Amino acid sequence: MQIRELDKKDFKKVIQYAIKGMHFDEYLKNNFILQAYGRYFWYLEYTNATQVIAVYDQAVLLGVLIADMKDEPKPYRSVWKRLYVKSVDIIQNVFFGGGVMPYNEANKEMFARYTERYNPDGEIRFLAANPDNEVRGVGTYLLKELSMREAGKEIYLFTDTNCAYQFYERRGFERVGEKEIVLELSSDVNLKCLLYRKML
Repeated sequence: MQIRELDKKDFKKVIQYAIKGMHFDEYLKNNFILQAYGRYFWYLEYTNATQVIAVYDQAVLLGVLIADMKDEPKPYRSVWKRLYVKSVDIIQNVFFGGGVMPYNEANKEMFARYTERYNPDGEIRFLAANPDNEVRGVGTYLLKELSMREAGKEIYLFTDTNCAYQFYERRGFERVGEKEIVLELSSDVNLKCLLYRKML
C-alpha cells in the first residue's frame, strides 16, 4: 500500500465508495438523485478539506481519508464545486427539508455539547475504503497516516448507526455524543447520530 495524492480520475470511484459505505441507496431510491447526492456529498467534503489522504495498490485506489484541521489551508476549494453544493443545498431544503434537517440539527447539538468540554484541532470528514477490494486494513492504514501527520492533536467525527461506527470504537475513539432521530424520506429511517473523539 502506498500513500499518495488522490488522482482526480478516481473521484467517480470515491463517490461510489461513499454511496455503498454510507448506504445512501437506503434513503434515495431514484438512481439519478442517488448519484447527484453522492457527488454533492463528495464535493462538500473535498472542498472543506485541508488534507486528502489516498492509499493505492499500484494504480488501484484502495481508500481515502479527508480531514479538516484547524488553521491549515484548504487547497481543494473550487468555485464550481461549491456552486454545485449550494445548489443541491437549496434543492434539499425545498424538497427534503423535513428529511435532512433532523440529521444536521442533531450533529449541531452534539457538537455544541462536545465543545463545552473539549477543544478539538480538527475533524475527519470522510473515510471510505473500496468495498470490492480484498486488501484488509485500509482504514487503519489511513488513520495511522493522519496520526503521524497530526500527532498530539484532538480530532472528532460524526457518523451514525447505519454506518460502520464500530470501526472507530475498535481503534480507540471515544463516543461523546449520541442522539436518536427519524429521517422522513421516501420511507421513515430511524437511526442514531454519533459523535466520536480521539487524541492522535
